[in-house]
Amino acid sequence: MGYLALLRLPFIARLLTGSLIGRLPGGMSILMIPLALRRSGMDYGFVGIASGTLAVSAAVGGPVLGRLVDRVGQVRVLVPAAAASGVGFAILALAPGNRPTVLLGVVLAGAAAPPLEPCIRILWPSLVPAEGLASAYSLDSAAQELIFVSGPLVVAGCVAWASPVAALWLGAALGAIGVLVVATTRPVRGWRPEPREAHWLGPLRSPGLVVLLTSLIGLGVAIGTLNVVLVDYAEHHKFPGGAGTLMAINAFGSLIGALVYGARKWRGSATSHLLALRLGLGVAYALLLLVPAPPLMVAIMVVSGVCFAPSLTVLFMLTGEFAPTGTATEAFAWLITLFQVGAATGAAISGFVIAHAGLSAAAVTAVAGIGAAVLIQLAGRRYLHQPESEGPVETPVYA
Repeated sequence: MGYLALLRLPFIARLLTGSLIGRLPGGMSILMIPLALRRSGMDYGFVGIASGTLAVSAAVGGPVLGRLVDRVGQVRVLVPAAAASGVGFAILALAPGNRPTVLLGVVLAGAAAPPLEPCIRILWPSLVPAEGLASAYSLDSAAQELIFVSGPLVVAGCVAWASPVAALWLGAALGAIGVLVVATTRPVRGWRPEPREAHWLGPLRSPGLVVLLTSLIGLGVAIGTLNVVLVDYAEHHKFPGGAGTLMAINAFGSLIGALVYGARKWRGSATSHLLALRLGLGVAYALLLLVPAPPLMVAIMVVSGVCFAPSLTVLFMLTGEFAPTGTATEAFAWLITLFQVGAATGAAISGFVIAHAGLSAAAVTAVAGIGAAVLIQLAGRRYLHQPESEGPVETPVYA
């Protein structure tokens, strides 16, 4: 199904737009919070603590909010969460120089971040014909890359025109606007939780889903390592724009990969696609061991990006299929959380390795992360042949 035809379907463009706006504060926070704290005189040690607290809060809050959505509905969770997260950003903006207040603000902003990603993803089967589902998830992956690129750019614009505190206020506003755009659409207002089997593990009682999510940690480790490696690489090589340019090239490759993957139907199973894409990522990251010259580094960034985003697309589809009935939102929230855990772990490990052994040794962490993801997928392949449930219910496409 073509992307133009997909975007012409009812509600699709509005949901994607609202989701992009509402998720921008997440892409902005990685830059605007450290800048605001530094501008208020905070030392780097506390900046690191605040950033880590934000990440941990988001990782814990995501699955909790996802489970709430699966029990009470989307609107009843999205709107209060947006309000609470907005209050967190407002607290940061009002008192960026007060340590206890800052920690309260980052906990609220992170733990209450509206679960727009999982809420939108569980709607796709009811809004898009079966033949267009891969295209919908591919657009979702492409949107993720746009957030990574545009979030820091928005912060840079705010800093240039006003201050980092202005970016915090803007983040609070964008989160509220995005949620209102999404929450007022008919599919979101009409979405009702499916009957679910009471189980404390929720979606994690599905062996196939556990295999997918566990392997995702390895992918996160690789991405977290790459971000640190690029910073070190840019410090030792003359490259226009430094690490930011390399990250943008990688994001551009991801954008292209997502759109190409979703534009056609591919032979073979989704799990075989996932394995092939991960092997491609492993080969690309292995080239980092050579500490390549800038032209080859650009090629590596493009190729790794092209492999990365389609692998997320496949993971989105498989997560929806393997999640037990009535737990899809929480399953998607776990996907986000475990990827973030892996990325934070990879960044921490690679930072230590670079400090003691150099860039080439740190690149081993990225390759090891991809290798772990491949091995986990192969070891659990018997659980990945058939989904344990029908996944999100597929209601008639809205007309």
